[in-house]
Amino acid sequence: MPPLARYKDGRLVVEGKGVDALAERGFGSRRDGRLILEPWEALYLLEKGKLRVVDEDGRELGFQELLAELRRVDEATWARYLIYRDLRERGYVVKRGFGPEITFRLYGRGEYGRKEARYVVFGLLEGSPVRLSVLEELLRRAQAVKKELILAVVDRRGEVVYYSLSSWPKQALEREQEGG
Repeated sequence: MPPLARYKDGRLVVEGKGVDALAERGFGSRRDGRLILEPWEALYLLEKGKLRVVDEDGRELGFQELLAELRRVDEATWARYLIYRDLRERGYVVKRGFGPEITFRLYGRGEYGRKEARYVVFGLLEGSPVRLSVLEELLRRAQAVKKELILAVVDRRGEVVYYSLSSWPKQALEREQEGG
């Protein structure tokens, strides 16, 4: 039987059986013998049949019910889940990013627990406006910590397209600052 997570106010906690196995595979964060799951991790595990989720009344939640609850807390949960699922399916370990703009830290295959994350991921929905100055700052921050910046764009069909950003053409930023 899959491990059990308890859901309350946007938090998902696994206790007892299953904590070690999930943590070893790169899921969640250990705290006081418990495993705290990110919303997208819980959705992924639930979809794969590797986790059961109950609310504070002990009622078991299905994927759609949990998603609805999590979207009430954070509307971006669906987009983050789509990116997370796609990266996990490709064999990467994906952890929460740092700061409000960096969606995820991404570990190369077989590197989690042995090396630092090699990539940082900025996720966005297709058609969402992003200022060039924001992308330039993200690139600068990624390079300052010796990471590669990946843009993950969720298209209208729910598919994810990735772009690697390694340098910034100065003319593009100048045009943006001029209003062009």
